[in-house]
Order: sequence, then structure tokens, then C-alpha cells
Amino acid sequence: MEEYEQIFLPTLHYFENNNRFSGSFGLLRFMLTPQVAMKSPKEVDLEASTILGQLWHGLYCIEKSEIEAEQTFPMSAQGLADIRTWLEAHQEVAER
Repeated sequence: MEEYEQIFLPTLHYFENNNRFSGSFGLLRFMLTPQVAMKSPKEVDLEASTILGQLWHGLYCIEKSEIEAEQTFPMSAQGLADIRTWLEAHQEVAER
């Protein structure tokens, strides 16, 4: 089994297509849910779109857990970088 040294996040295009993403790293669990705004029927308005991040620690899915933190991020490359930083900060707290 491969071990990853950092949290995996999908590309921005994944979220532009209105896909939710759930992931884990150790006991950290998280759900990223896009809030997509459209400029036209075929074009995403990235400036108006966001990604809602929710996280918890434990062995269970989101429905069986208590959300410990929630934050909204812009749907952008910087927003994805901020999500990674936010998740890593919560991972480090759990390891202490």
C-alpha cells in the first residue's frame, strides 16, 4: 500500500463540474462541496463560485460524525492551496 506524504486534492476542473470530494489523511476526514455559479449554461463563473470545506476526526463517515470545522474558500488555484493549508493545520493539531 502506498503512503502519501501530503493530502490529495483533485484539480480545480473537478470542482468546476460540481463534483463533491471526500478524503482522509490519518484520522482527519473531510468533505469539499462546490457551490458553482454559472455565467451562462456552459460557462462557470469562477469569481462567484466557492468550495465549502468541512472536517472531522475519527473513523466514521460525515453522516455519523460531528463536524469540527467548516470554512468556505474561493474556487481558484489559491483557494485550493488555502484548503490544503487549512486541512494540514487541522491534521497537525490532531497529531499532538
